[in-house]
Amino acid sequence: MPATACAAALRAALALTSALTLASCARPVTTELEFYPSPRPQAVFSPAVRFGNLLFVSGQIGTDSTGRVVQGGIQAEGRQALNNMQTTLERYGSSLDRVVKCTVFLADMKDFQEFNQIYATYFRARKPARSAVAVSGLAANAHVEVECIGVTS
Repeated sequence: MPATACAAALRAALALTSALTLASCARPVTTELEFYPSPRPQAVFSPAVRFGNLLFVSGQIGTDSTGRVVQGGIQAEGRQALNNMQTTLERYGSSLDRVVKCTVFLADMKDFQEFNQIYATYFRARKPARSAVAVSGLAANAHVEVECIGVTS
């Protein structure tokens, strides 16, 4: 694994550990995790997991309702990935306005500025903390994947 990927993975792990620690301090110890079932039976992950009032949303790529990556490159995929994120957040009791942290994975860092233009239209009022990292590949040969942590009611 390249050093930049290792550093990014370490930062992500530390951020998750910090968020879980803060969440456990903010809630009674009896708070339980709630794993939401995937609408796709073959999925090997939960679309979201709630811990206290935090909602950890799995990475979203720009797939349509058939599960295919939308055509049109980073612009179309970025919009669809963020639309998928918005749908998932709302399904489990949060919203884009309640996102506190996003991580963006780009298959090519050359798409950074173009993706930022799209991203900025989804987070107008509140800008969550964010990391963006280049990766050597994404599921379904996607150009972008976005994961986030949101707050529920």
